[in-house]
Amino acid sequence: MQDGSIPGFQRSLLQWFEGERRDLPWRRTRDPYRIWVSEIMLQQTRVAAVLDHYAQFFQSFPTLEALACASESSVLTAWSGLGYYRRARMMHAAAREIVQKRDGVFPADSQSLLTLPGIGRYTAAAIASIAFGEPVAVVDGNVERVVQRVLGKKIKPAELWGCAEMLLSRDHPGDFNQAMMELGATICLPRDPKCLTCPVVNLCQTKGELNFSKTPAKQKKKELWYALHCTEGAVFLVQRPRHASLMPAMWELPGLALKGKVSHRAWLTLRHSITVTDYRVHVLRTPKHDPEGRWIPKERLASIPLTGLARKILIAAELLRPRTREPL
Repeated sequence: MQDGSIPGFQRSLLQWFEGERRDLPWRRTRDPYRIWVSEIMLQQTRVAAVLDHYAQFFQSFPTLEALACASESSVLTAWSGLGYYRRARMMHAAAREIVQKRDGVFPADSQSLLTLPGIGRYTAAAIASIAFGEPVAVVDGNVERVVQRVLGKKIKPAELWGCAEMLLSRDHPGDFNQAMMELGATICLPRDPKCLTCPVVNLCQTKGELNFSKTPAKQKKKELWYALHCTEGAVFLVQRPRHASLMPAMWELPGLALKGKVSHRAWLTLRHSITVTDYRVHVLRTPKHDPEGRWIPKERLASIPLTGLARKILIAAELLRPRTREPL
């Protein structure tokens, strides 16, 4: 793309975004707190899953101060189902730092945002450009794909940010960054780009020919067994160690060290996937329990930090109500 065609690229993309963008709740605000939460939730998580949590999160923590003052347990409970719980812990730590060390004033530029726990270059640029209008580009997987197709070449990671900066609309950085991400998420798809409906196809060097499809990682298959100890008023759960590398301090059903095909004995069987592993999960009803666990009253199940799998099992067992999407 020639330098002289960049203004046309910017205009076409922004006009398309104005008319075609998805109506998402975090696009209706310039509140940096709400934009920040959405960006952290959207990392490694589908938009549909975030929509189910976003409004409910702000019912629990309507302000940055409310999040900072909350217990870690209540934050993890609100986050349950989104996975990658370290994101929630780091966000909680960053909220406390803003309130305690910055008098509750949200940093307004990308360099200051980078000093907060859990905020990297992409997140800092997204918040700064969308909430504060800082002319700084973002690069995520969608933007990377758009930039390389538009420019017609594979670009080394170290050079991608410079290329994104070259294309950036400095007058409308927030909308432009969102437009680039939206284009990659809905039009400039990895395997089947919709070039006929692309607003910048005339300025694209590849017209989708630069292939970004990757051979999907082979899914591993594993089987897990859990025990469901349940009385009329309580469920027996165990808490993961606070120093565990995965999901520390989260509550789950007691695991069973069983081998072989015992699915015919299972009271409940379901499937659960995490990254490249598909689990077949068997749940047995048994009166035995791990002495290290605790009986949790059924009415408290919704207010403790459950692992995503534990929540799925308890919902399937009709011991916990599924979260309902709040009006957006």
